[in-house]
Amino acid sequence: MELTVAQKLEALLHLQNIDSKLDEILKIRGDLPEEVQDLEDEIAGYQTRIGKFEKEIDVLDGEIEQHRLAKKDAEKLINKYKDQQMNVRNNREYDAISKEIELQNLEMELADKRIGEANSKINRKKDEIQGVQNTLSERKKDLDNKKKELDVITSENQEEEKRLIAEREKQAEQIEDRLLRSYTKIRSNAQNGLAVVLVRRGACGGCFNIVPPQRQVEIREKKKIIVCEHCGRIFADVEEVPLEKPKKIMADLRQ
Repeated sequence: MELTVAQKLEALLHLQNIDSKLDEILKIRGDLPEEVQDLEDEIAGYQTRIGKFEKEIDVLDGEIEQHRLAKKDAEKLINKYKDQQMNVRNNREYDAISKEIELQNLEMELADKRIGEANSKINRKKDEIQGVQNTLSERKKDLDNKKKELDVITSENQEEEKRLIAEREKQAEQIEDRLLRSYTKIRSNAQNGLAVVLVRRGACGGCFNIVPPQRQVEIREKKKIIVCEHCGRIFADVEEVPLEKPKKIMADLRQ
């Protein structure tokens, strides 16, 4: 069954009231949820950095192993060439083998140099890991404290929040999708979270700009959905201001 405009506005206003109560609960938490999320992101970043350093160390360890194997191969060749030197037939063969031994000695020196350089890099990486781990430990303590603080605040309003969320879901089902999308968009752009407002004392309840009398008449009639021409919020109704009691004339009180 198609709802009347008045019913649609009433449903929107009810949804707005629920959302405003939820906003108040979130306001109590302040910036804690964002601070917790920021700390979690920061910790994840540090953990990623440590993982990157560890992978780099693994690569360097692999290079060291390759250089050690190359050094062993050079040692074997040197021993082989020395044995060959014992059986040379002339000086020319002896000099050629001597050059090969010299070359392999250079290979061993180069391997030692590369191993030393890799070990130095590993030590620097380990120092960097230690520094990050120290910072990570501090941030984890900060996160634990923030989470405990947030848990205390959340637990105080947990039941009320669950009730409001359930009520909101039920209320949102009563509003057509197009209107609900418009409501959500207006609300997301409003600093105070108000998408549906009343006209109070002749002004918009959201931006406080004056609403012309003729427009107020149209809002009261509820024949169509009317939005504020200044802020785009939906007008649900015009708040009736109770008339002040007539002041008694002082002359009447005199006797």
